[in-house]
Amino acid sequence: MRILKILFVGALVSLAAASACAAEVVVYSARNEQLIKPLFDAYSKESGVQVKFITDKEGALLQRLRAEGQNTPAELLLTVDAGNLWEAAREGLLKPVASQTLNANVPAHLRDPGSQWFGLSVRARTIFFNQQKVKPADLSTYEDLGSAKWKGRLCLRTSKKVYNQSLVAMMIAEHGEAKAEQVVKSWVANLATEPFPDDTKMLEAIAAGQCDAGIANTYYFGRLMEKKAGLALGIFWPNQQGSGVHVNVSGAGVVRHARHEKEAVALLEWLSSARAQNLFADVNLEYPVNPAVKADPLVAAWGGFRQNPLNVARAGELQAAAVKLMDRAGYR
Repeated sequence: MRILKILFVGALVSLAAASACAAEVVVYSARNEQLIKPLFDAYSKESGVQVKFITDKEGALLQRLRAEGQNTPAELLLTVDAGNLWEAAREGLLKPVASQTLNANVPAHLRDPGSQWFGLSVRARTIFFNQQKVKPADLSTYEDLGSAKWKGRLCLRTSKKVYNQSLVAMMIAEHGEAKAEQVVKSWVANLATEPFPDDTKMLEAIAAGQCDAGIANTYYFGRLMEKKAGLALGIFWPNQQGSGVHVNVSGAGVVRHARHEKEAVALLEWLSSARAQNLFADVNLEYPVNPAVKADPLVAAWGGFRQNPLNVARAGELQAAAVKLMDRAGYR
């Protein structure tokens, strides 16, 4: 009897230890600490599960997961751009998640067809223009920015950034490689100056009259206008009579060798919920991925638009082809 009691107590201790160990989820995040810490703090307060996170560039995090293999402490990978999420899934770093909650909260075109990753916020890459030199009626589509009327008037960010690689990849998916290359070549021919290292500098150049129009992610516009509200910058939603605005996501997936898969899935589901979506999207001036959640008032003021319904996974599948295409087109 004494032996049985000892075994019983030992089992309880083991269960308690396992429970305590599972009350922590480790997240590898390519999003900056100031964007995710308030979110994880809210989840810990609500659930009692502590979230430990490690931040780095997406490339470094993927390399870390490769090197750690089954010994990784990570349970969730959180990063930006569907291309990066697609690559993680392709390399077998993530695992499929069967979740009715995630399927209900995340539209099909904003998640992996194989359920290995799910978008958590939407990033629209659209057209911006100098309000003193351009009228909205002058604008129509991404493709039209290559027409003769924009000769010497266009600004672009460098092709080295994944945001533009994904944009071109989605154009390949929509138009085929030959037409997409023709469009990119026409953009290059219309450049007013060399491509910029980031969206903010490009937007400032448009506002300063160095060029008249360009393509950027909306949250860069939001951040800039918060600092410099008087800039003559306008936002335009292209392709509304056709394919719709190019969108991408920041998102997450459960790591293949996650030790606490159940807790990781619970956190992922919470991140897609109405409560978390407001925190997740608003702090970076992005759009909620959950269609039941309204955007931040500042973001909503930019107006509604129709998204391109192509699955964003195509941005990853065709990213290598997009990089080669941009190089051939002289887009640096």
